[in-house]
Amino acid sequence: MPQETAVYTHGHHESVLRSHTWRTAANSAGYLIGELTPETRILDVGCGPGTITADLAALVPQGHVTGVDREPGIVAQAREYAAGRGLSHTDFAVADVNELDFADDSFDVVHAHQVLQHLGDPVRALREMRRVCRPGGIVAVRDADYDAFVWFPGSPVLDEWLQLYRRVARASGGEPDAGRRLLSWARAAGFTDITPTAGTWCYATPEDRAWWSGMWADRTTSSGYARLAVEGGHATPEQLAAIADGWREWGGREDGWFLVPHGELLCRV
Repeated sequence: MPQETAVYTHGHHESVLRSHTWRTAANSAGYLIGELTPETRILDVGCGPGTITADLAALVPQGHVTGVDREPGIVAQAREYAAGRGLSHTDFAVADVNELDFADDSFDVVHAHQVLQHLGDPVRALREMRRVCRPGGIVAVRDADYDAFVWFPGSPVLDEWLQLYRRVARASGGEPDAGRRLLSWARAAGFTDITPTAGTWCYATPEDRAWWSGMWADRTTSSGYARLAVEGGHATPEQLAAIADGWREWGGREDGWFLVPHGELLCRV
């Protein structure tokens, strides 16, 4: 089976990991939590630094959680994080979602958060996730939908940022507006028993605005996304610096509000 062809847009700069380590099962996998039992066996695809993985493990104390990611350094970080929380019923491995090194029917739940948007063929990945999920189990996926992001007050600079990000993500082989496409992809992958929902992140307190805007300001000038934007001819460093300033200006607005919508699916095998 061919390896992944899309380039991971964000990369693993500190500003990206700042966002990933903020994520928890509560704020990023709430739609799945009610389906878990203490004995559930979970595969967490694209586990990143492991914060969601570890939270899921805490919810299945008699079960087991395996986290996989393509980046060896991130897998090592996730392993260290889970060990620091005393979660001995976890393990981690480097893997490509398109060719998982697990037998058929190995897990009760296969979970992927913000993964499908970065893949060249999300339908193929969903088929592979289905393969390693047991009959009666669940494939659970959640992805943001960038073109549905909403903020106030309006900002021409943030408008420019959004269109730039979507261009760069698509040039990298991914689909930034994945949330609205999840149901279609799952149906194409052969799932028929699907529960679609939506979830949001909202940044509106002074602390949340400062964190969200500062994180994106840094991503815009220093992350893998910034490098791809310049190398691909989508923006100059000067343009990226101006967008970063726009993020900081928006973050300082007392009436600032930002909504990130996500598509979510529970697909029963």
